[in-house]
Amino acid sequence: MCNPTHPLSQTRKMGKKSRVKTQKSGTGATAAVSPKEMMNLISELLQSEYKRCSLSWEREEYVQIRALVEKIRKKQKGMSVSFEGTREEFFSELMAWAAECGASCDSFEISNFADEGHGLKATRDIKAEELFLWIPRKMLMTVESAKNSVLGQLYSQDRILQAMGNVTLALHLLCERANPSSPWLPYIKTLPADYDTPLYFEEYEVRHLLATQAIQDVLSQYKNTARQYAYFYKVIHTHPNASKLPLKDAFTFDDYRWAVSSVMTRQNQIPTTDGSRVTLALIPLWDMCNHTNGLITTGYNLEDDRCECVALKDYKEAEQIYIFYGTRSNAEFVIHNGFFFEDNAHDRVKIKLGVSKSERLYAMKAEVLARAGIPASSIFALYCSEPPISAQLLAFLRVFCMTEEELRDYLVGDHAINKIFTLGNTEFPVSWENEIKLWTFLETRAALLLKTYKTSSEEDRSMLEKPDLSLHSRIAIKLRLAEKEILERAVSCGRAKRLHFQKQLDEGALLPLYEESDIALLENADAKLPIILRKLEEEDERVEEEMSLAQIKPDAADLDSSKTPVLNGQCKDLNGTQEDPPGGDAVVKVIEVEKNDPSTKQTEGEPKDDGK
Repeated sequence: MCNPTHPLSQTRKMGKKSRVKTQKSGTGATAAVSPKEMMNLISELLQSEYKRCSLSWEREEYVQIRALVEKIRKKQKGMSVSFEGTREEFFSELMAWAAECGASCDSFEISNFADEGHGLKATRDIKAEELFLWIPRKMLMTVESAKNSVLGQLYSQDRILQAMGNVTLALHLLCERANPSSPWLPYIKTLPADYDTPLYFEEYEVRHLLATQAIQDVLSQYKNTARQYAYFYKVIHTHPNASKLPLKDAFTFDDYRWAVSSVMTRQNQIPTTDGSRVTLALIPLWDMCNHTNGLITTGYNLEDDRCECVALKDYKEAEQIYIFYGTRSNAEFVIHNGFFFEDNAHDRVKIKLGVSKSERLYAMKAEVLARAGIPASSIFALYCSEPPISAQLLAFLRVFCMTEEELRDYLVGDHAINKIFTLGNTEFPVSWENEIKLWTFLETRAALLLKTYKTSSEEDRSMLEKPDLSLHSRIAIKLRLAEKEILERAVSCGRAKRLHFQKQLDEGALLPLYEESDIALLENADAKLPIILRKLEEEDERVEEEMSLAQIKPDAADLDSSKTPVLNGQCKDLNGTQEDPPGGDAVVKVIEVEKNDPSTKQTEGEPKDDGK
């Protein structure tokens, strides 16, 4: 590990990816707090119940937990530490340390890009696909380096740390920040002081999200983070294996919130040294890159043992260098990265659909769906693109709306096996009546979802014009409006499709018939329906595995979020594909690294928080 030669004075300053707020060093607690008094508050927080009875109940629970956390924060005021000076003052130290460790630093510099915050600026012309950045393993903070650090003894005994790599990284980050001789200080000192994730929202700002699909994840993120903090506060002050941790005298909720957000907005999956499995990591310098639409351009080179990034496109000198964080929705960007991406080509809203088990035709519909590789109940997505539905959702809706005769045809009729593969292909309607029913259903369902919002799109647009709107309120309202616009497009598309197919029916148009020769169309790489329908969009469920949503329970299966690769906190995919679910399947493109399991995500930057 390359050790910095610069002495540091400690104070607290970490951060975010885009926006940066400089926090002044603490001068000590403003009021004496007895250990017993603090432990009583911590116990109360830890014992708070966590039930998912209803969303309204969760909101009430959130308010209660937040009030308790604010009591704790008030008593801890001034106890957090930060580095003296602004993060900008440490950028030169970061670049010098990176060069000393063997990273590439001659093609860019760190610069401030107004609303986007800090990012990388080209110092020369860079060609598309040119390798311009590499970061050796010895610079990375990983779960493995945590196990070999002062945290290792506690890690060997604590099931939460063993199950949750992201929590391990958060505590690793705090321990190294408190260590004056840590080799990672040049990196840690350049992290934002705070973030724009919902963990930093005021309660009135969270209210803007109440009617959105993101609200449950936002509430869970805060409550789980609070309970994690209470758990580790107790561990740090009572567990024998935690006695040597440099956190006992200064482990505040704000410290933990900062560490959680730093990891959440920056974590990535990389292969272990032997390449046998993946581990979570923070990748200094590379995680300064901001997000744009495109393809994954980062991978891990096992031969040279380094993270490598090639240019997404041609960059002229002085232009900002971007990377693609992965196919995340804006809800995921807001929750896990703290920013709203205006031009998000992959934005979507979730829609939960299922065939009722009490329905007379349930068994037949479930069988047809099973043959197509689609569950009878799942979470789908409506997209911002045209058409707003995927092949999987089209196939589901067709089966959902089938008559008994149509179901029988797809189960035992002529070419039944092959016809299953036409279910997601727009070229082969089941019948004109079936198309009318499915688009009517989609139109109606999207219209009903729109009615759940307390404000209209016009009202949201008017609110966004207010100059005194806080940044977090603006982010929340933009997300709320984006969800409505996707639903409005779905309503419009459903209506247009319904009228089109009604016209086809009224005019007696001939229905395209499937023939054996049509299998060639289905096998075409560009065909609208893949030969084998992939599992439904499970990306939405994967997000719940991430640290921000994980509950403190001794069940490793419930807590392990390391299964979800995240790049730059936003899950920048390494070797990820645009088909990867937006919950954290970001994978880094592996350069010169052979991967047998294409679903394994590795390193390519995940979107970051605006606190870059």
